[in-house]
Amino acid sequence: MLILFQFSRPALRFNHGATFRDFPKPEAGKDLVLLDTTKVEGGGDWSGNFVGTSWIFSDRAVLNTLEGDPPFFFDDSESPQAYGTGTEEWGGGGDYWGGRNMTLPFAGHPCGARDLKSAKNDEDKIQSAYRFLLADLMPFGKNARIQLEHGGENDSTEHYQTVTYWYGANKPALVKTDELKIGDAQNELRHNYKSPSASEPYEIISRYELGVDTLKGTEIYPAQRDIGRKMTGVSEFDLKLNPNNVGVMLRRKLDYQFPNQCAEVFVAKMKDGKAGKFKAAGTWYLAGGNTCVYSNPKDELGATEHVVETSNRRFRDDEFLLPKKLTEGREEIRVRIKFVPLEIPLFPGHPLAELAWSEIRYDAYCFVLPK
Repeated sequence: MLILFQFSRPALRFNHGATFRDFPKPEAGKDLVLLDTTKVEGGGDWSGNFVGTSWIFSDRAVLNTLEGDPPFFFDDSESPQAYGTGTEEWGGGGDYWGGRNMTLPFAGHPCGARDLKSAKNDEDKIQSAYRFLLADLMPFGKNARIQLEHGGENDSTEHYQTVTYWYGANKPALVKTDELKIGDAQNELRHNYKSPSASEPYEIISRYELGVDTLKGTEIYPAQRDIGRKMTGVSEFDLKLNPNNVGVMLRRKLDYQFPNQCAEVFVAKMKDGKAGKFKAAGTWYLAGGNTCVYSNPKDELGATEHVVETSNRRFRDDEFLLPKKLTEGREEIRVRIKFVPLEIPLFPGHPLAELAWSEIRYDAYCFVLPK
């Protein structure tokens, strides 16, 4: 259900909406999709803002289903750009709000008994929560996909009902104009890709951070195959743009096994197939990697433990914004990526991992004013 407030402007519809979804039997292993703007109101591209959710998560007074996390995806990204640590935290509480009710202006747990024994009637068994983003809304320029895990491994069978609040216009404010696929010889040639320090293309079989791989012996997210390079010097390439842009989002698909990837980014104007003077656009930094240190001593003030764990989730999408002063009015630019090694150990005394800048794919998205 989408509640519409429609304004009279030809060819462009502005919606103030609330999208309702009912999940009487959540699918094992898969997130609940609270909102997918490509599939509502005729689908297609939408630009707007995600402004919150309210949801019923049980009608049996079961609170531990809240171990599920809320991941949010915007503008074609396969990596969540926002990722909560649990559903109750998304509702403004911790440890299931201590079993109590809470109502604040932007978050809360307004109804539901502490447990089944405490319920005096069937209505007491209904558990609900809400989170509104009026002060910190999440914008999107092409699409939005709002998801919620049910249980820690998407294994809960509770009956969920959700409402997602969002504003939108049925035209994109972010338009993809080019794609450089690293390791594809013809594609690299078309984009005049140069990287003297780059490795030969190598195969990566891995996954994005999307949920459990398997559940009760059933594979949920099979591994995918891709090809990329790693480099420790400079990479340069050309990208096509919409000259009417007001800035560009540069997205990179990467191999997250290389930690703390950092690079300086430069942009040059193209004229007659030649690059002009490069100008600094900023520093592109992605903290961490798919290897982490886990510490959970038995005593609260016990000695720190250093348990090193490596995830099989090596694929990741990451974005860098190019300012309009370097892109506006240009049909093509040349981008220079200069690797900056950061020697940060996983913890003091731990050997440094291999440092490199990973390149699997670059996408150019132009910010435009919807027509």
